[in-house]
Amino acid sequence: MDNQKLSAVIARINFVNNLVLAISKTIIGYFAHSAALLNDGINNIGDTLSSIIAMIGISAASKKADKEHPYGHERLECVAAILLSGIVMAVAVALFGSGVSSIVKKDYLTTPNPTFLAVIVAIASIVIKAIMYIYTKWAARKALSPALHASAGDSLSDVLATTGGLIGIILARMGYPIGDAIAAVIISLFIFRVGAEIFKDGMDQMIDRACNEDFIREISDLIKVQEGVLRIDLLRTRQFGSRCYVDVEIAADPKQSLTEVHAIAERVHDTIEATFPMVKHCMVHVNPYKQK
Repeated sequence: MDNQKLSAVIARINFVNNLVLAISKTIIGYFAHSAALLNDGINNIGDTLSSIIAMIGISAASKKADKEHPYGHERLECVAAILLSGIVMAVAVALFGSGVSSIVKKDYLTTPNPTFLAVIVAIASIVIKAIMYIYTKWAARKALSPALHASAGDSLSDVLATTGGLIGIILARMGYPIGDAIAAVIISLFIFRVGAEIFKDGMDQMIDRACNEDFIREISDLIKVQEGVLRIDLLRTRQFGSRCYVDVEIAADPKQSLTEVHAIAERVHDTIEATFPMVKHCMVHVNPYKQK
């Protein structure tokens, strides 16, 4: 399965899981008298929307280059990631405001104690979301997908949010209803941080940031061992959504014919693109070798 298909499959799986969690936690939260679980279910409705955005972003980014977009559509995944970060941070702000309001107004005093069913559902939700985070994070790294990376961060924020809700439910059942509100305030800060990191990653890939140093070092090592390459004069990379562009200037023996020099450049170009699938395009320029 190629990276684009993998991203699409994971996004669809996440959509189904989020939809099931949203419906079940909203209904059970209402009948189990758990405001925390009910709010968490509403949060999962936002997750379902996030999954839809991720699917649209991944689908749009997979489109081939056309006349109006000669460099392709990969950056649309970054747009999806930025939109997802906004949803995550909005949820964090809402949870923070709700928790503070509940503490100030003492609304927690009139909240009925949740049933044990709410505890079971919260634990099940944490396990499911943790599994979703693990496999989505793995897929994001394999497919180099900003949208899946954002979706993984969203799942992690849900683990934190539901954990806070579970703590609140347990404290409420023990006779300390204020625990729910305090947990919501603390966890909302962690969720906001996750959203901010997703936003930063998305923006970094929108503004042509250089690829990571390990990747650049691997390309450099590969170029140096190619036949006919006497020196690397310049190696520049830039991120383009989930892919990257590579610009290389190499030095070769000036006594060679144009055909021989072209063959060296073509060999470097083809080897880089074949070895590193994330490279969308590689440009190789050959300079005459001179002693420095």
